[in-house]
Amino acid sequence: MTVQTATKFLFIPVSSAEGIGEYMRSMIIADEVKRLWPSAEIKFILSKQAPYAAQCPYPAVLLEDTPTKQVNAVNQIMSDYQPDIVLFDASGRKSQLAHAHKLGAKVIFLSQHKRKRSRGMKIGRALVTDCHWVVQPEFVIGPISWLDRLKLKLINKPAPLNIGPVFTQPDASTQSALLAQYQLTHNEFVLFNAGSGGHKVNGELAADIFAKAAHDCFVECGIASVMVFGPNYPNSLPNLAGIILISQLDNQQFINLLAASKAAVLGGGDTLLQAIALHKAILAVPISKDQSNRIAACKLKQLVMACTAESSEIQDAVKVLIKKVENNDGYELQCKASDLNGLNVAIREIYNVYDRLGDKSCG
Repeated sequence: MTVQTATKFLFIPVSSAEGIGEYMRSMIIADEVKRLWPSAEIKFILSKQAPYAAQCPYPAVLLEDTPTKQVNAVNQIMSDYQPDIVLFDASGRKSQLAHAHKLGAKVIFLSQHKRKRSRGMKIGRALVTDCHWVVQPEFVIGPISWLDRLKLKLINKPAPLNIGPVFTQPDASTQSALLAQYQLTHNEFVLFNAGSGGHKVNGELAADIFAKAAHDCFVECGIASVMVFGPNYPNSLPNLAGIILISQLDNQQFINLLAASKAAVLGGGDTLLQAIALHKAILAVPISKDQSNRIAACKLKQLVMACTAESSEIQDAVKVLIKKVENNDGYELQCKASDLNGLNVAIREIYNVYDRLGDKSCG
C-alpha cells in the first residue's frame, strides 16, 4: 500500500531544560515514519526552554513552556494544523487530548512510569485515546491492576501496550565511521553518559560526576573511556586528559557507540533500557528521582550493576564490572524482554492506526 494523501503527524513530547528522553523518542519515531512514508507531513511542538528545540530538523512551533502547560496554544496549533495522528509523549492535559480527538485525529499517548500510565488510564483520557504505549518492559513497571483492566474493558478501550525502549538499530557503516573518527577499537572502551546533561545530583551536574569517574578510572587503571555530555549540558567541556569527551550525539550515533563498547555507565533513563536491549554490561546510576525503582527492577533481574551517583563509587564499581566482563561472569543477559525494540512495535501500531483513518492508507 502507499500513502494516498499526505498524512499529518504532530509530535508533542515533554520538553524542558533537564531531560531529553521524550524528545529523542519522538525524533526516532518521526524519522522512521518519514523513511517509510516520505509523503507524510511532520510537525513538533516544543518548549523554548529546551536547548535542543532550535536544532529540531522538522518544522517546530516553540512555546514559552512545556506543551502540557500551554493548553490554549497547543489546541490552537492543532486546530490550525489539522493533524491526522497526534503523539503525546508523557505530555498533554486531558483537554488537549480531547481537542485532538474532536478534530478527528488519532491520539497516541506514551507513558514511561506508573504515575503517567495511571493518568493515561483515567476514563476521561482513555475515552479520547486510541493507543496507549508504555515505553518500559512489564518487568520494570509491573502489570496494571484488575480494576484498571475492567474499567478499560467496560469503555471498550485496550489495555496499555508495553512496547519497551525505542531506539535506532546499530548499523555497521555508522559504527565503523564513529570508531574511526574517535580512534576507538570495538569492545575496548567504556561509554559514560548521564542522560541529557542537564540533571543535577545534590546540586552537582551528573555529567560532571560521571566525567570525573571516567577520568579517575583512566588514571588509576588505564581504562579507555568515552564521555558523552548531552545537549542540555550547560558548561564548556572540561579538560580531562586520557578520555574522549563528546558534546552530544544523535540517537543513531549514540546507539552505535554503545553497541561497540565493552561496558557502559548510564543513568536510569531511556538509554539504560536501550543498553539492556543491546545486551551490554551496564553500571546504572540514578540521576533523577524516578530512576531508582527502574534500576532496582533491572538489578533484580541481574541485568545491571548499580551504585550511587558519587564519582568514587562509580570508579570502584566500573573496575568490578570490567572484571566481570573479562571473566564472562554473570552478564549473559537472559531477560527475553530485553530483545524488544519498541520502534518496531510503534510502527506496527501506526500501521493499525492508519487503517482506522477512513479513506487514508499507508505503505
